[in-house]
Amino acid sequence: MTSENEDSLRMIRETVKEFARKELIPLSTRIDEEDFFPVELFRKLGSLGFLGITVPEKYGGSGLGYDAQAVVQEELGYASASFALSYGAHSNLVVDSLYRNGSEHIRESFLPGLSSGEMIASLCLTEPGSGSDALAMKTEARRSGDHFVLNGSKTLITNAPYADLMLVYARTGDSYTAFVVLNSDKGVSKGKKFSKMGMRGSPTGEIYFDNVELPEDRVLGKYGNGKNIILSGLNAERVILSFIFIGLSRNALEVALKYAIERKQFGKSISEFELIEEKLANMYTRYEASKLLCEKALKAIQLDRMNAIDSAASILFTAESAEYIAREALQIHGGYGYVKDSGVERLLRDAILGQIGAGTTEIRKHLVASNLVKSFMKDKSIPR
Repeated sequence: MTSENEDSLRMIRETVKEFARKELIPLSTRIDEEDFFPVELFRKLGSLGFLGITVPEKYGGSGLGYDAQAVVQEELGYASASFALSYGAHSNLVVDSLYRNGSEHIRESFLPGLSSGEMIASLCLTEPGSGSDALAMKTEARRSGDHFVLNGSKTLITNAPYADLMLVYARTGDSYTAFVVLNSDKGVSKGKKFSKMGMRGSPTGEIYFDNVELPEDRVLGKYGNGKNIILSGLNAERVILSFIFIGLSRNALEVALKYAIERKQFGKSISEFELIEEKLANMYTRYEASKLLCEKALKAIQLDRMNAIDSAASILFTAESAEYIAREALQIHGGYGYVKDSGVERLLRDAILGQIGAGTTEIRKHLVASNLVKSFMKDKSIPR
Protein backbone atom coordinates (compact mmCIF):
# COMPACT_ATOMS: atom_id res chain seq x y z
CA MET A 1 0.00 0.00 0.00
CA THR A 2 1.42 3.39 -1.01
CA SER A 3 1.80 6.23 1.47
CA GLU A 4 -0.64 8.25 -0.66
CA ASN A 5 -3.27 5.53 -0.30
CA GLU A 6 -2.58 5.25 3.43
CA ASP A 7 -3.09 9.01 3.80
CA SER A 8 -6.36 8.80 1.85
CA LEU A 9 -7.67 5.97 4.05
CA ARG A 10 -6.62 7.86 7.16
CA MET A 11 -8.57 10.93 6.02
CA ILE A 12 -11.64 8.79 5.26
CA ARG A 13 -11.45 7.18 8.68
CA GLU A 14 -11.24 10.54 10.43
CA THR A 15 -14.14 11.91 8.37
CA VAL A 16 -16.38 8.94 9.23
CA LYS A 17 -15.35 9.11 12.89
CA GLU A 18 -16.32 12.78 13.01
CA PHE A 19 -19.62 12.07 11.26
CA ALA A 20 -20.34 9.27 13.73
CA ARG A 21 -19.35 11.30 16.78
CA LYS A 22 -21.45 14.33 15.88
CA GLU A 23 -24.48 12.81 14.19
CA LEU A 24 -24.75 9.04 14.43
CA ILE A 25 -23.78 8.15 18.00
CA PRO A 26 -26.22 10.69 19.52
CA LEU A 27 -29.01 8.92 17.56
CA SER A 28 -27.87 5.34 18.19
CA THR A 29 -30.12 4.75 21.21
CA ARG A 30 -33.18 6.08 19.41
CA ILE A 31 -32.32 4.04 16.32
CA ASP A 32 -32.39 0.87 18.43
CA GLU A 33 -35.26 1.61 20.80
CA GLU A 34 -37.65 3.00 18.18
CA ASP A 35 -36.44 0.84 15.28
CA PHE A 36 -35.80 4.18 13.61
CA PHE A 37 -34.08 4.49 10.24
CA PRO A 38 -32.63 8.02 9.92
CA VAL A 39 -33.24 8.52 6.20
CA GLU A 40 -31.80 12.01 5.96
CA LEU A 41 -28.67 10.99 7.87
CA PHE A 42 -28.29 8.06 5.48
CA ARG A 43 -28.59 10.37 2.50
CA LYS A 44 -25.88 12.57 4.01
CA LEU A 45 -23.43 9.72 3.44
CA GLY A 46 -23.97 10.48 -0.24
CA SER A 47 -22.88 14.09 0.13
CA LEU A 48 -19.76 12.83 1.91
CA GLY A 49 -18.99 10.59 -1.07
CA PHE A 50 -19.46 7.29 0.76
CA LEU A 51 -22.58 5.78 -0.82
CA GLY A 52 -20.85 5.41 -4.18
CA ILE A 53 -17.37 5.06 -2.77
CA THR A 54 -16.27 2.35 -5.27
CA VAL A 55 -17.96 4.04 -8.24
CA PRO A 56 -15.95 6.31 -10.59
CA GLU A 57 -16.50 10.05 -10.37
CA LYS A 58 -18.16 10.18 -13.81
CA TYR A 59 -21.12 8.31 -12.27
CA GLY A 60 -21.21 10.43 -9.11
CA GLY A 61 -18.95 8.25 -6.99
CA SER A 62 -15.58 8.66 -5.31
CA GLY A 63 -13.56 6.23 -7.42
CA LEU A 64 -11.98 4.43 -4.47
CA GLY A 65 -11.56 0.74 -3.63
CA TYR A 66 -12.87 -1.88 -1.26
CA ASP A 67 -10.26 -0.86 1.31
CA ALA A 68 -11.95 2.55 1.59
CA GLN A 69 -15.39 0.95 1.77
CA ALA A 70 -14.15 -1.34 4.55
CA VAL A 71 -12.94 1.65 6.56
CA VAL A 72 -16.38 3.28 6.31
CA GLN A 73 -18.07 0.02 7.34
CA GLU A 74 -15.82 -0.38 10.37
CA GLU A 75 -16.31 3.12 11.71
CA LEU A 76 -20.07 3.07 11.13
CA GLY A 77 -20.18 -0.38 12.73
CA TYR A 78 -18.46 1.01 15.80
CA ALA A 79 -21.11 3.72 16.16
CA SER A 80 -24.23 1.83 15.04
CA ALA A 81 -24.04 -1.64 13.53
CA SER A 82 -27.58 -1.39 12.18
CA PHE A 83 -26.85 1.86 10.32
CA ALA A 84 -23.68 0.24 8.97
CA LEU A 85 -25.68 -2.76 7.77
CA SER A 86 -28.03 -0.56 5.74
CA TYR A 87 -25.02 1.28 4.34
CA GLY A 88 -23.37 -1.97 3.27
CA ALA A 89 -26.56 -3.31 1.68
CA HIS A 90 -26.84 -0.16 -0.39
CA SER A 91 -23.23 0.68 -1.17
CA ASN A 92 -21.67 -2.75 -1.62
CA LEU A 93 -24.45 -5.20 -2.42
CA VAL A 94 -26.18 -2.96 -4.98
CA VAL A 95 -24.24 0.14 -6.02
CA ASP A 96 -20.90 -1.64 -6.44
CA SER A 97 -22.59 -4.50 -8.32
CA LEU A 98 -24.42 -2.15 -10.68
CA TYR A 99 -21.13 -0.48 -11.56
CA ARG A 100 -19.16 -3.71 -12.01
CA ASN A 101 -21.83 -5.63 -13.90
CA GLY A 102 -24.10 -3.00 -15.41
CA SER A 103 -24.33 -1.67 -18.94
CA GLU A 104 -23.49 1.93 -19.67
CA HIS A 105 -27.22 2.62 -19.72
CA ILE A 106 -27.67 1.22 -16.21
CA ARG A 107 -24.61 3.05 -14.92
CA GLU A 108 -25.67 6.41 -16.31
CA SER A 109 -29.33 6.00 -15.36
CA PHE A 110 -29.02 4.88 -11.76
CA LEU A 111 -25.56 5.28 -10.25
CA PRO A 112 -25.65 9.09 -9.84
CA GLY A 113 -28.90 8.93 -7.84
CA LEU A 114 -27.70 5.99 -5.76
CA SER A 115 -24.33 7.62 -5.09
CA SER A 116 -25.88 10.91 -4.00
CA GLY A 117 -28.42 9.28 -1.70
CA GLU A 118 -31.37 10.46 -3.75
CA MET A 119 -32.23 6.78 -4.16
CA ILE A 120 -31.98 3.97 -1.59
CA ALA A 121 -31.28 0.42 -2.74
CA SER A 122 -31.95 -3.20 -1.72
CA LEU A 123 -30.54 -6.52 -2.85
CA CYS A 124 -33.36 -9.03 -3.35
CA LEU A 125 -32.14 -12.61 -3.15
CA THR A 126 -33.72 -14.39 -0.13
CA GLU A 127 -37.19 -15.85 -0.54
CA PRO A 128 -39.69 -17.43 1.90
CA GLY A 129 -38.59 -20.91 0.82
CA SER A 130 -34.95 -20.29 -0.05
CA GLY A 131 -32.40 -18.75 2.27
CA SER A 132 -29.12 -20.62 2.46
CA ASP A 133 -30.07 -22.47 -0.73
CA ALA A 134 -30.34 -19.24 -2.69
CA LEU A 135 -30.48 -20.96 -6.08
CA ALA A 136 -33.73 -22.68 -5.07
CA MET A 137 -35.51 -19.38 -5.70
CA LYS A 138 -38.97 -19.44 -7.26
CA THR A 139 -39.17 -15.84 -8.43
CA GLU A 140 -39.07 -16.00 -12.21
CA ALA A 141 -38.86 -13.73 -15.22
CA ARG A 142 -40.14 -14.88 -18.60
CA ARG A 143 -39.46 -13.19 -21.87
CA SER A 144 -42.49 -11.63 -23.56
CA GLY A 145 -41.68 -9.89 -26.83
CA ASP A 146 -39.16 -7.13 -26.21
CA HIS A 147 -39.46 -7.22 -22.41
CA PHE A 148 -39.53 -9.53 -19.39
CA VAL A 149 -42.38 -10.25 -16.99
CA LEU A 150 -41.29 -10.71 -13.36
CA ASN A 151 -43.32 -12.63 -10.76
CA GLY A 152 -42.49 -13.74 -7.23
CA SER A 153 -41.52 -12.42 -3.83
CA LYS A 154 -38.48 -11.72 -1.69
CA THR A 155 -38.26 -11.61 2.10
CA LEU A 156 -35.89 -10.54 4.87
CA ILE A 157 -34.61 -7.82 2.55
CA THR A 158 -32.47 -5.09 4.11
CA ASN A 159 -33.69 -1.55 3.30
CA ALA A 160 -36.82 -2.94 1.59
CA PRO A 161 -39.34 -0.59 3.26
CA TYR A 162 -37.41 2.44 1.95
CA ALA A 163 -35.95 1.05 -1.27
CA ASP A 164 -36.39 3.05 -4.48
CA LEU A 165 -34.36 0.54 -6.50
CA MET A 166 -34.00 -3.22 -6.11
CA LEU A 167 -31.41 -5.56 -7.58
CA VAL A 168 -33.56 -8.66 -8.08
CA TYR A 169 -32.44 -12.17 -8.93
CA ALA A 170 -34.87 -14.42 -10.76
CA ARG A 171 -35.04 -17.72 -12.57
CA THR A 172 -34.99 -17.39 -16.33
CA GLY A 173 -35.66 -20.89 -17.61
CA ASP A 174 -32.74 -23.10 -16.58
CA SER A 175 -30.56 -20.15 -15.61
CA TYR A 176 -30.66 -17.08 -13.37
CA THR A 177 -30.64 -13.42 -14.32
CA ALA A 178 -30.25 -10.19 -12.35
CA PHE A 179 -32.65 -7.31 -12.98
CA VAL A 180 -32.83 -3.68 -11.93
CA VAL A 181 -36.35 -3.04 -10.61
CA LEU A 182 -37.76 0.29 -9.45
CA ASN A 183 -40.26 0.81 -6.67
CA SER A 184 -42.30 2.85 -9.17
CA ASP A 185 -42.62 -0.07 -11.61
CA LYS A 186 -46.22 -1.24 -11.94
CA GLY A 187 -46.76 -4.48 -10.04
CA VAL A 188 -44.16 -3.85 -7.33
CA SER A 189 -45.49 -3.77 -3.77
CA LYS A 190 -44.03 -3.85 -0.27
CA GLY A 191 -45.06 -6.23 2.51
CA LYS A 192 -44.58 -5.92 6.23
CA LYS A 193 -41.56 -4.45 7.96
CA PHE A 194 -40.08 -7.00 10.36
CA SER A 195 -39.47 -6.22 14.04
CA LYS A 196 -36.10 -7.77 14.82
CA MET A 197 -34.15 -8.83 17.89
CA GLY A 198 -31.12 -6.79 16.87
CA MET A 199 -29.95 -4.52 14.08
CA ARG A 200 -33.01 -2.46 14.85
CA GLY A 201 -33.14 0.67 12.74
CA SER A 202 -31.89 -1.21 9.70
CA PRO A 203 -35.29 -1.71 8.01
CA THR A 204 -36.01 -5.26 6.84
CA GLY A 205 -39.08 -6.30 4.89
CA GLU A 206 -40.83 -8.08 2.04
CA ILE A 207 -41.19 -7.19 -1.64
CA TYR A 208 -43.70 -8.64 -4.12
CA PHE A 209 -43.59 -8.70 -7.92
CA ASP A 210 -46.88 -9.19 -9.76
CA ASN A 211 -46.45 -9.24 -13.54
CA VAL A 212 -43.82 -6.51 -13.44
CA GLU A 213 -42.82 -5.61 -16.99
CA LEU A 214 -39.12 -4.88 -17.40
CA PRO A 215 -37.41 -3.69 -20.59
CA GLU A 216 -34.34 -5.60 -21.76
CA ASP A 217 -32.05 -2.76 -20.71
CA ARG A 218 -32.85 -3.55 -17.07
CA VAL A 219 -30.91 -6.82 -17.25
CA LEU A 220 -27.75 -6.56 -15.15
CA GLY A 221 -24.84 -8.16 -16.96
CA LYS A 222 -25.71 -10.84 -19.47
CA TYR A 223 -28.96 -12.77 -19.64
CA GLY A 224 -28.52 -16.08 -17.80
CA ASN A 225 -25.35 -14.95 -16.00
CA GLY A 226 -27.04 -14.24 -12.68
CA LYS A 227 -25.38 -17.16 -10.86
CA ASN A 228 -21.90 -15.75 -11.38
CA ILE A 229 -23.04 -12.30 -10.26
CA ILE A 230 -24.63 -13.83 -7.16
CA LEU A 231 -21.52 -15.79 -6.18
CA SER A 232 -18.99 -13.04 -6.82
CA GLY A 233 -21.25 -10.56 -5.06
CA LEU A 234 -21.64 -12.78 -2.00
CA ASN A 235 -17.87 -13.13 -1.67
CA ALA A 236 -17.32 -9.37 -1.70
CA GLU A 237 -20.32 -8.87 0.57
CA ARG A 238 -18.95 -11.24 3.21
CA VAL A 239 -15.60 -9.48 3.31
CA ILE A 240 -16.98 -5.94 3.42
CA LEU A 241 -19.75 -6.70 5.95
CA SER A 242 -17.24 -8.43 8.24
CA PHE A 243 -15.78 -5.00 8.95
CA ILE A 244 -19.05 -3.99 10.62
CA PHE A 245 -18.26 -6.58 13.27
CA ILE A 246 -14.67 -5.38 13.57
CA GLY A 247 -16.09 -1.99 14.54
CA LEU A 248 -18.65 -3.52 16.89
CA SER A 249 -15.96 -5.64 18.57
CA ARG A 250 -13.75 -2.59 19.12
CA ASN A 251 -16.66 -0.75 20.70
CA ALA A 252 -17.46 -3.67 23.01
CA LEU A 253 -13.82 -4.06 24.02
CA GLU A 254 -13.44 -0.36 24.80
CA VAL A 255 -16.66 -0.28 26.81
CA ALA A 256 -15.53 -3.35 28.76
CA LEU A 257 -12.09 -1.87 29.46
CA LYS A 258 -13.52 1.43 30.67
CA TYR A 259 -15.95 -0.29 33.02
CA ALA A 260 -13.39 -2.81 34.31
CA ILE A 261 -10.91 -0.04 35.15
CA GLU A 262 -13.48 2.19 36.85
CA ARG A 263 -15.48 -0.47 38.69
CA LYS A 264 -14.23 -1.15 42.22
CA GLN A 265 -14.94 -4.32 44.19
CA PHE A 266 -13.23 -5.55 47.36
CA GLY A 267 -11.16 -2.39 47.43
CA LYS A 268 -9.63 -2.55 43.94
CA SER A 269 -10.44 -2.22 40.26
CA ILE A 270 -11.99 -5.36 38.82
CA SER A 271 -9.51 -5.06 35.93
CA GLU A 272 -6.95 -6.43 38.40
CA PHE A 273 -8.91 -9.61 39.01
CA GLU A 274 -7.39 -12.62 37.29
CA LEU A 275 -10.65 -13.82 35.75
CA ILE A 276 -11.38 -10.36 34.31
CA GLU A 277 -7.82 -10.16 32.99
CA GLU A 278 -8.39 -13.45 31.21
CA LYS A 279 -11.56 -12.14 29.61
CA LEU A 280 -9.91 -8.91 28.44
CA ALA A 281 -6.90 -10.78 27.05
CA ASN A 282 -9.08 -13.21 25.10
CA MET A 283 -11.31 -10.41 23.82
CA TYR A 284 -8.34 -8.42 22.56
CA THR A 285 -6.73 -11.46 20.92
CA ARG A 286 -9.95 -12.38 19.09
CA TYR A 287 -10.37 -8.76 17.99
CA GLU A 288 -6.84 -8.47 16.60
CA ALA A 289 -7.00 -11.88 14.91
CA SER A 290 -10.28 -10.85 13.27
CA LYS A 291 -8.69 -7.72 11.86
CA LEU A 292 -5.77 -9.65 10.36
CA LEU A 293 -8.05 -12.23 8.77
CA CYS A 294 -10.34 -9.57 7.32
CA GLU A 295 -7.45 -7.55 5.93
CA LYS A 296 -6.10 -10.69 4.24
CA ALA A 297 -9.52 -11.43 2.75
CA LEU A 298 -9.87 -7.81 1.62
CA LYS A 299 -6.66 -8.06 -0.40
CA ALA A 300 -7.63 -11.46 -1.78
CA ILE A 301 -11.09 -10.40 -2.97
CA GLN A 302 -9.64 -7.49 -4.93
CA LEU A 303 -7.47 -9.95 -6.85
CA ASP A 304 -10.16 -12.61 -7.31
CA ARG A 305 -13.83 -11.89 -6.70
CA MET A 306 -14.56 -15.64 -6.81
CA ASN A 307 -12.31 -16.25 -3.78
CA ALA A 308 -14.82 -17.99 -1.53
CA ILE A 309 -12.52 -19.49 1.08
CA ASP A 310 -10.98 -16.27 2.39
CA SER A 311 -14.25 -14.34 2.28
CA ALA A 312 -16.15 -17.06 4.14
CA ALA A 313 -13.34 -17.57 6.67
CA SER A 314 -13.11 -13.86 7.44
CA ILE A 315 -16.77 -13.36 8.30
CA LEU A 316 -17.00 -16.79 9.98
CA PHE A 317 -14.32 -15.94 12.52
CA THR A 318 -15.12 -12.24 12.83
CA ALA A 319 -18.83 -12.75 13.45
CA GLU A 320 -18.25 -15.47 16.04
CA SER A 321 -15.60 -13.29 17.70
CA ALA A 322 -17.88 -10.24 17.76
CA GLU A 323 -20.60 -12.19 19.54
CA TYR A 324 -18.02 -13.60 21.98
CA ILE A 325 -16.52 -10.17 22.68
CA ALA A 326 -19.93 -8.52 23.15
CA ARG A 327 -21.05 -11.36 25.41
CA GLU A 328 -17.93 -11.01 27.57
CA ALA A 329 -18.37 -7.24 27.69
CA LEU A 330 -21.86 -7.78 29.10
CA GLN A 331 -20.53 -10.31 31.60
CA ILE A 332 -17.87 -7.88 32.80
CA HIS A 333 -20.61 -5.31 33.41
CA GLY A 334 -22.60 -7.83 35.45
CA GLY A 335 -26.16 -6.76 36.13
CA TYR A 336 -25.59 -3.32 34.64
CA GLY A 337 -24.76 -4.92 31.30
CA TYR A 338 -28.21 -6.49 31.19
CA VAL A 339 -29.84 -3.07 31.56
CA LYS A 340 -30.67 -1.30 28.30
CA ASP A 341 -29.27 2.03 29.49
CA SER A 342 -25.78 0.54 29.46
CA GLY A 343 -25.87 0.02 25.70
CA VAL A 344 -23.90 -3.20 26.08
CA GLU A 345 -26.83 -5.54 25.51
CA ARG A 346 -27.49 -3.80 22.17
CA LEU A 347 -23.99 -4.71 21.03
CA LEU A 348 -24.69 -8.35 21.78
CA ARG A 349 -28.08 -8.33 20.02
CA ASP A 350 -26.54 -6.68 16.96
CA ALA A 351 -23.57 -9.06 16.95
CA ILE A 352 -25.83 -12.11 16.65
CA LEU A 353 -26.90 -11.09 13.14
CA GLY A 354 -23.30 -11.57 12.03
CA GLN A 355 -23.76 -15.34 12.14
CA ILE A 356 -26.96 -15.26 10.10
CA GLY A 357 -26.69 -12.56 7.44
CA ALA A 358 -24.64 -12.97 4.23
CA GLY A 359 -24.89 -16.73 4.70
CA THR A 360 -25.13 -18.53 8.02
CA THR A 361 -22.19 -19.76 10.07
CA GLU A 362 -22.98 -23.28 8.89
CA ILE A 363 -22.83 -22.27 5.22
CA ARG A 364 -19.53 -20.46 5.80
CA LYS A 365 -18.01 -23.54 7.38
CA HIS A 366 -19.14 -25.58 4.38
CA LEU A 367 -17.57 -23.06 1.99
CA VAL A 368 -14.27 -23.01 3.86
CA ALA A 369 -14.06 -26.79 4.19
CA SER A 370 -15.18 -27.68 0.66
CA ASN A 371 -12.83 -25.16 -0.95
CA LEU A 372 -10.02 -26.27 1.32
CA VAL A 373 -10.49 -29.88 0.20
CA LYS A 374 -10.62 -28.88 -3.49
CA SER A 375 -7.45 -26.83 -3.18
CA PHE A 376 -5.59 -29.58 -1.36
CA MET A 377 -6.65 -32.21 -3.88
CA LYS A 378 -5.40 -29.99 -6.69
CA ASP A 379 -2.14 -28.61 -5.25
CA LYS A 380 -1.50 -30.92 -2.27
CA SER A 381 -1.14 -27.85 -0.08
CA ILE A 382 -3.16 -25.31 1.92
CA PRO A 383 -4.08 -22.07 0.07
CA ARG A 384 -1.76 -19.20 0.96
